[in-house]
Amino acid sequence: QVQLVESGGGLVQPGGSLRLSCVVSGNIYTINDMGWYRQPPGKERELVATITSEGNTDYGHFVKGRFTISRDNADNSLYLEMNSLKPEDTAVYYCNADLLFISGSYTPRQLFWGQGTQVTVTS
Repeated sequence: QVQLVESGGGLVQPGGSLRLSCVVSGNIYTINDMGWYRQPPGKERELVATITSEGNTDYGHFVKGRFTISRDNADNSLYLEMNSLKPEDTAVYYCNADLLFISGSYTPRQLFWGQGTQVTVTS
C-alpha cells in the first residue's frame, strides 16, 4: 500500500558526513509533514528534524546546525544531510510521513514509518 524506504546509513568517523534518503511509494494522495527520528542504543526514539509540505523546518536541540532536512515533493522524497557527526549520533534513523493515501474512493490519513537505517559514528 504505502511504503517508506530509508537508505544512506553506514559507518563513519567522527567529524564525517552522511546523507540519508527516504522514498515514499504507494497510492499516495498527498504528503503533509515529514520527519526524521532516531533511536540510540538503549534509549527512547527522539526527534531529529521535521519539515512541512511548505518547507518549514524544525530540529532537535542536539542538532545545533549540523543537520539539514529537505524534501522533494515531486519525487515524494525526504533527505537528511548530517555533518560534523559525533559518536553520540550513533542510532537507528527512521523517517516518517503524515499522509493521505488512496483507498477506493477514500483518502484516509495515516502516519507511516520506514524500517530504519543504522548510522554508526566511531573511530
